[in-house]
Amino acid sequence: MPTQHDQAICIRHWDWSETSQTVGIFGRSLGCFRGLAKGARRERGRFSGGIDLLTRGEVGVILKRDGELSTLTEWDAQEIFPRLREDLHANRAGWYVADVLGRMLPLLDPHPDLFDRTMVLLRSLGSGMGIDASMLRFQWCLLEETGWQPDLQPPTDAGKEVAFDPLEGRLVVDGDREGPWKVRQATLQVLRAVAVGEAVEGELESTQRANRLLAAHLRHVLGDEPATMAWLFGTLPVAKGRPAARRGARMPRSDWAV
Repeated sequence: MPTQHDQAICIRHWDWSETSQTVGIFGRSLGCFRGLAKGARRERGRFSGGIDLLTRGEVGVILKRDGELSTLTEWDAQEIFPRLREDLHANRAGWYVADVLGRMLPLLDPHPDLFDRTMVLLRSLGSGMGIDASMLRFQWCLLEETGWQPDLQPPTDAGKEVAFDPLEGRLVVDGDREGPWKVRQATLQVLRAVAVGEAVEGELESTQRANRLLAAHLRHVLGDEPATMAWLFGTLPVAKGRPAARRGARMPRSDWAV
């Protein structure tokens, strides 16, 4: 089979032997796949001395679509983010990114816009600038690309107080019933700006609250709370049950759980 080349991010890796690695790759044009890189850990070779987690490179791969490991033929490392290993918050955020990508994306299902959004976030984490806004755009893009983005249309009979129902994935009138999470108007403004591609403005706290809401919603889509999510966001609002299935939405996977 022919070798294909793609821009890619390493989102998982395991040692296969003293000189080889098994890796999980998120390719811009190929989507997610798992592969074996024989001889990747040798200092001299076609793998830049090893494939590190959360680095960008150009990958060469012979894809296999029957569930077997694909064969990596080369890896040219092109962008690394040392701050992810030096700053605890950046490290936790990077682990979270790799974890939810592996859980939410089907194998060999390309998402070039999400790839680009992931790179923007990794560069923000690498520089320490604009992290909260970049994380919010990443989380929204991930939910949107997989069909699970929240419905931000206000309920027809809403007053000033609204809540987000995680089971229905939409805004409802804030009432006394258990389940929906109260949402501040400032948080909704931030979410609506991200949904239409506008600049994120307002207080940093509103962006952080919006990030926590999307993370909590993502947790209910997944059906459990990844450790990486708890490390990054702490205690999140809870709700019983799973959200209702949506037409065209991708069901999450669990075999790449960190």
